[in-house]
Amino acid sequence: MAETDKDDLVSLLEDTDGKIDIPEIMPLLPVRDVVIFIDMVLPLFIGRDRSVKAVDKSMGGDRLLFLSTQKDPSIEDPKPDDIYRMGTICRILRILKLPDGHFKVLVQGLEKGRIKRFTSHKGYYSVKVEVVKDKPFEKLELEHQALMRNIRENCEKILTIRGEYSSEIGILLEEIEHPGKLADLVSSNLKLKIEEAQGLLELSDPLERLQKVNDYLTREVELSVMQAKIQSNVRDEISKSQRDYFLREQVRAINKELGEFDDRVEEVGEYKNLLKRAKLPAEAAKEADKQLRRLEQMHPDSSEASVIRTYLDWIIELPWSKSTKDKIDIKAAKTILDSHHYGLDKVKDRVLEYLSVRVLNPNKKGQILCFAGPPGVGKTSLGQAIAKAMNRKFFRMSLGGIRDEAEIRGHRRTYIGAMPGRIIQGLKQCGSNNPVFMMDEIDKIGSDFRGDPSSALLEALDPEQNANFSDHYLNLPYDLSNVMFILTANVIDTIPSALLDRMEVLNLSGYTLEEKTAIAETFLLPRQIKENGLKKKDITISPGALQQIIEEYTCESGLRNLERELAAICRKLARKIAEKEKGPFQITKTNLQQFLGTPKFMPEMDQEESQVGLSTGLAWTSVGGEVLYIEATLLDGKGELIITGQIGDIMQESARAAVTYARSHRERFGIKKDYFENRDIHIHVPAGAIPKDGPSAGIAMATALISALTNRPVNTEVAMTGEITLRGRVLPIGGLREKSLGALRAGIKTIIIPEKNKNDLAEIPKNVKRKIKFCPVSTIDEVIAIAIGEDLIQPESAKSPKSKKNKRPNPPGGVSGS
Repeated sequence: MAETDKDDLVSLLEDTDGKIDIPEIMPLLPVRDVVIFIDMVLPLFIGRDRSVKAVDKSMGGDRLLFLSTQKDPSIEDPKPDDIYRMGTICRILRILKLPDGHFKVLVQGLEKGRIKRFTSHKGYYSVKVEVVKDKPFEKLELEHQALMRNIRENCEKILTIRGEYSSEIGILLEEIEHPGKLADLVSSNLKLKIEEAQGLLELSDPLERLQKVNDYLTREVELSVMQAKIQSNVRDEISKSQRDYFLREQVRAINKELGEFDDRVEEVGEYKNLLKRAKLPAEAAKEADKQLRRLEQMHPDSSEASVIRTYLDWIIELPWSKSTKDKIDIKAAKTILDSHHYGLDKVKDRVLEYLSVRVLNPNKKGQILCFAGPPGVGKTSLGQAIAKAMNRKFFRMSLGGIRDEAEIRGHRRTYIGAMPGRIIQGLKQCGSNNPVFMMDEIDKIGSDFRGDPSSALLEALDPEQNANFSDHYLNLPYDLSNVMFILTANVIDTIPSALLDRMEVLNLSGYTLEEKTAIAETFLLPRQIKENGLKKKDITISPGALQQIIEEYTCESGLRNLERELAAICRKLARKIAEKEKGPFQITKTNLQQFLGTPKFMPEMDQEESQVGLSTGLAWTSVGGEVLYIEATLLDGKGELIITGQIGDIMQESARAAVTYARSHRERFGIKKDYFENRDIHIHVPAGAIPKDGPSAGIAMATALISALTNRPVNTEVAMTGEITLRGRVLPIGGLREKSLGALRAGIKTIIIPEKNKNDLAEIPKNVKRKIKFCPVSTIDEVIAIAIGEDLIQPESAKSPKSKKNKRPNPPGGVSGS
């Protein structure tokens, strides 16, 4: 359809000023995202088939259309229920056909109308429309006039803020005296939601509609004011930044002409001097110069400049070439180690050997030692003593609970708040590149989605690789080969094998009664006397009382609880002195309970006499050796084996092996053939709430079971450790030193050990071997002979599977330390 000519358009506009004959039925044009008010002129793009046909129908007649808004603009083909009933009768003022067959039309609202009925024609809707007039009003009250004035002023305010106000608009607003027309004019120019605009259209009371428009207009004024304020602040900030930048550049140019330097030049010059004095390696110096050139070209207040300054500060403060001079005096070092720790000869000898090698080969790479032992045996303090003996700085880093690889290697500088790893931080804190670096609790390190810290430690703890250790933050190789790394652990089972392979493990098993007594007298008691404000003359602890404290108030391999008990005594004496009681005070076995209360630990050998079905085993734990009682009993049943005590798979297998051995050798113990068929065997390991497992309880289980089968008691003073096979052989075990110390604390007199562990007796302290008799055995027959009695076992009718070469006499034998 062609565009109307100019004369037709003029005639159409003139017709709108006069009375228009509005038909009762007219084409429907659904519109989206807009509500049309009376006298509103609006361009529309017509693209839907129904809409195009409706426009064609209108242009073929009186050019009138009924425009109503869709409830949901996303619906492409709306049904009658999808269209609001209230709409606007409009006239097409101009039409332009586009190349794609669609129309661009200009429409003007004439009257409000309400759809009474839909009539569907071919391809479009026709509707029967009822014209809706505004309610009449007699005259404008003073309140209504004030409301109209307020609306005019708010309109001017909004247009002024937007920069769209002109005098013609002001005159137009002043000339409108009808409240309904003013409300419709303002509504058509407000950015209202479809629901809000439709609600205004459906209000037939002009005064009520005017009030509603005023509310919307007031809200729009507040939004426009806030928006203008935000834009103004942004413009001011940008203008200020640009102004400051130009002023700085001008000042810089002026200073350059005057031969003076600004702060940026002074800062760069200071960094250059510091980098020169730092004596950086070639690669580090190259990177530092590169970053310094970048800093010189940046705006000093930019965030990137701050990151570069922090990076340069780290490079400057790291001890690239600073080191302490080792004090290589073997005798003096031995004196220092002895003054700090009692015993621990093996560990001290290893440290002195390391110092001796440094005397002969100063370029020897740093060593990685791992002190493994229960808590409180002095692992951390030993590292401090080593640092003092070598005249080196000491740094301690706890690895317990670390799960993030960045704690070791650092964060990359791209992250906000990035910083180097704990190793580089420790070296910076020490101020030297050859400290004694202690990593505590290496066995408690973890891993998760952030990485595996133990894998990151591989490079740092490998003497062949740590000369070029790379931290993610520095992104430069750093030489750790001069650092002496010392690690501590309670158990080595949880340390990854690749990491364990890079370190030399030194075991600190624990202390004997004599060693604890000497340490308490030499180190612990004097320290507590000083910390609690006492004097040496104020307190005396008798040897018997000190021994009672160790045996009945503590039960540990280390010394922490012992020191706590001594501290408790000192605190009570400090109170007495503060209350004006006169000393000196003497602590003896008689008055010890007045200070510490009743004993906390009694000797575990609570049975005065030997009992049937009860044997004493020995267990290794992360806090030292412990005795392990094993009970066996028989009851009527169906030949089942019952195992209780929360024991693991390995100990359960040991129990089954013991039962199999006993059943297969029943004739030697005088047991009838059908004895097991009507009896259940119950093996129990007390302390059922504590998980237990390991391969060293086999002979103790077999002994308890055979005791129950033969109704012969097991010697209460005998403990045993070793695994059993189905043929009755005794296999070797580990942790003999810790187990022997635990047996000594429990009052054991004799320990049965596997024959192949006989060489381990060299590591047992002499005072332990004086108090405990060690009996090496190779078969269960020898164990029974010692623990129950040599007369229990009857001679075998068949040939013994054991060769004569390996056969041992039945009478109990032993190896003592005397």
